Amino acid sequence: MAKSSSPATEIDVGPRTIRLTNPDRVYFPERGETKRDLVDYYLSVGDGIVNALRERPCMLHRYPTGITGEKVHQKRIPHGAPPWLETVELYFPRFGRTANELCVTELASVIWCVQMSTVEFHPWNSRRADPEMPDEWRIDLDPGPESDWAQVRRVAHVAHEALDELGATGYPKTSGGNGLHIYVRIEPEYGFKDVRRAALAFAQEVERRAPDDVTTTWWRKDRDPRDLFVDYNQNARDHTIASAYSVRGTPDARVSAPVQWDEIDSCEPQDFTIATMPQRYAELGDLHADIDQHVFSIDPLLEWANREGLEPPDPD
Repeated sequence: MAKSSSPATEIDVGPRTIRLTNPDRVYFPERGETKRDLVDYYLSVGDGIVNALRERPCMLHRYPTGITGEKVHQKRIPHGAPPWLETVELYFPRFGRTANELCVTELASVIWCVQMSTVEFHPWNSRRADPEMPDEWRIDLDPGPESDWAQVRRVAHVAHEALDELGATGYPKTSGGNGLHIYVRIEPEYGFKDVRRAALAFAQEVERRAPDDVTTTWWRKDRDPRDLFVDYNQNARDHTIASAYSVRGTPDARVSAPVQWDEIDSCEPQDFTIATMPQRYAELGDLHADIDQHVFSIDPLLEWANREGLEPPDPD
């Protein structure tokens, strides 16, 4: 793709001014949306994206020449970061080194990352006050190669029913691909291993209730391609998935969009793009806005895991 030579512009975001270079660079060639369109999208869902990312270590998926070019998975904050950008130092024992990762505290930090060619934001399920103690349980409904959205819908309702019986409030969102994520706010009182064990216990309960649709088999080669995998290992340390309101690097500029439970049967993943989400957000606001007010203890799930002797496989 040819480089854009459009002049830089300045964007005021709260008290900050972000210099946006190459605003007319096309990021989504099939649709024509530009870097500036991506900035305008994130501005339109500002409170929502900040709420989804706030204080969480965040990996960036950058596309320096647009989504048809190279994709860069960036843990360390890019060079040239302004002094007001918040970070947290994390240790990665497998590599024996540390990295300073972004911690969003204001919308300007999101827009600065977009200036640095970020399309997708992938936060941890813990916060920088104690990165080793997750406060978010993530249920990832990952359809197999021969699954369809109707199957995702069926399993989502099964998961919703099981959450209701536990007294847990689930916040669903499309994955931005073909699946669905459900987030549950939890007390940050257990480490990643225990949260994974709890997530596996729940996944197996969903599998028990929907055996014709669901698998919890970890190894892809051992799964039936018609099954939907409830991916409990998305709760492992340093495993991240796209946040609510994050754009995905797809040709149709799809968004990982919060949805209401009663919308799941009528919506399609492709309904939510950077073109459609601003109006939806203006009408509905942030559907995950009150997630911090509904905190669940995973103790019942750990009791299930202990009873069954569950130990998730090594996620690496």
